[in-house]
Amino acid sequence: MHGFSAALGGAGDPERAGRTRAPRARLPPFVSQTSAPPEPGNGPSQPRRTWRDRLAPLRDRRRWLGLGRDALLLTLLLGLLGVWQTRGHLPAGSAPAVQLRSLGGEPVALESLRGKPVLLAFWAPWCGVCRAEAGNLSWAQRLVGDRARVIAVAASFEDVAQVEAAVRAQGIDLPVLLADDQAQAAFRVDVFPTAYFLDAGGRVKRSASGYTTTLGLVARLLF
Repeated sequence: MHGFSAALGGAGDPERAGRTRAPRARLPPFVSQTSAPPEPGNGPSQPRRTWRDRLAPLRDRRRWLGLGRDALLLTLLLGLLGVWQTRGHLPAGSAPAVQLRSLGGEPVALESLRGKPVLLAFWAPWCGVCRAEAGNLSWAQRLVGDRARVIAVAASFEDVAQVEAAVRAQGIDLPVLLADDQAQAAFRVDVFPTAYFLDAGGRVKRSASGYTTTLGLVARLLF
């Protein structure tokens, strides 16, 4: 009997009968009970770049090239428009020998303005575009300082009182001269505003017609 109980693993032993062996914890089959330390330098895997990612820099380059092309075309069109607008103006060379007048009636010979580059800005009291450009002329004079002169030349007016009223209304702080019909015809001014850019010797360098920005005025005046 004793041998039979021992063969059964001590089932008849009262000390062993009161004890049970704790079951061993089992992990799911897909979880390894041991883990190897990560190899040095092996971080998380990077996502693979798609063909869209590879083409992104190329698309950006094409976008910038497109913007540059559009800017070049716009500059070319504006240049051609300026040439068409000034096709009837005086060519580069000697300026006509005309006399202008101050608001007080004193004659001012064009030759007396030599010594510095001069911008002759022809305008009319009734011209709406001239009113919009008046501030640009003032800023151009401030930017060039003593290196050049900016002069507002009134034309196509009824009387001096009309010009003076327009000067006050528009806040023109530049020297204002008056051009009669003869002076206006000599400079071939038929639209307003019209600007002539003279060099220090009194010769015509270039001209412009229509609204011109401050930077455009300064660049044409100094260069």
